[in-house]
Amino acid sequence: MNAERAAESSERGSATNSGLPSMSEPSRALQESKTAKKSCEEGEDARVKNHHGTEFGVCSWSLRPTSPRDLAAKVATVGVNAVQLALDPIRTGLWGEIETVQALRTAGIEIISGMMAMAGEDYSSLETIRKTGGVFPDEMWGANIIAARANARLARRLGICMVTFHAGFIPHEEGDERAELLDRLRSLADVFDDCGVRVALETGQENAETLLDALRELDRMGGAQIGINFDPANMILYGMGDPIEAVGTLADRIVQIHIKDARPTTKHGTWGTEVAVGSGTVDWSMFFDALAKHAVRCDCLIERESGERREADITTARKLIEKIAWKMPTAKPRRSARAAATSVRTTTRAGKRR
Repeated sequence: MNAERAAESSERGSATNSGLPSMSEPSRALQESKTAKKSCEEGEDARVKNHHGTEFGVCSWSLRPTSPRDLAAKVATVGVNAVQLALDPIRTGLWGEIETVQALRTAGIEIISGMMAMAGEDYSSLETIRKTGGVFPDEMWGANIIAARANARLARRLGICMVTFHAGFIPHEEGDERAELLDRLRSLADVFDDCGVRVALETGQENAETLLDALRELDRMGGAQIGINFDPANMILYGMGDPIEAVGTLADRIVQIHIKDARPTTKHGTWGTEVAVGSGTVDWSMFFDALAKHAVRCDCLIERESGERREADITTARKLIEKIAWKMPTAKPRRSARAAATSVRTTTRAGKRR
């Protein structure tokens, strides 16, 4: 508990020293939370009117930026004006908060959402990520909940309405391990919701049915509804089913999409291979047909996590998707997908752990 208080005190002090408002006063925090929620709702309405429910951007980490200005320059190079922003470099002080805001604002780049990485994740093999991924490791939970609190406050200050992260491998079978993991996910969602920010889990490390069952169980625990950041490539990389079929299963919970491609592994127990969009096994025309069929309308962020031609690959992905993404607005109009992520609430938050 002392470590948590010290970390939170340090984060509040950092915000004050950088010229940003302190979050130490409960009344101010509550007011900012309400303002953030209102701003997100108003921004969502505007986006649906101006973009027919869809914005295209890029994941900031895919560009491997060295600074906020470098990020802004690279985003402009690939031909988009929106990003999903990795929050941890700002939270840890690697990037200045004001510097980041100014660089993106000057370049006319919108922050669509944020991303939080969990401490200690090791993606060197399927076995290592199974042990270290998401909120699963007990030894990292304390650090992750502290980071979540700081990232939630940061997202609120930046006006970010949604943050995504990997949950880790969710067990399909009932048991203590699954119950503990879901309890932690509920706690993280509540931390962000207290700051007016919704959360979404990335697909891939479990099949669509297991993920949907877990989300329904989380609903029963109370609190803000958790959405899905749908990544078709992850399902191929982890061997967790057909992403196009999964769209039908998960459609009502999809609040953001990662545009990423992959080829399946030919050797059991190993990774598939991430490749440039258009050269993998995702049939993008059929994928957008599925989104239209199930009335999924949300923002799409291009993600590229390997290769040395990332800017060129992202530009190619943008051009390919722009040719077929017109299918999304033809879907039957429905409430905004991102707004839907917080539309279901209950009066209690059972099993809440901080």
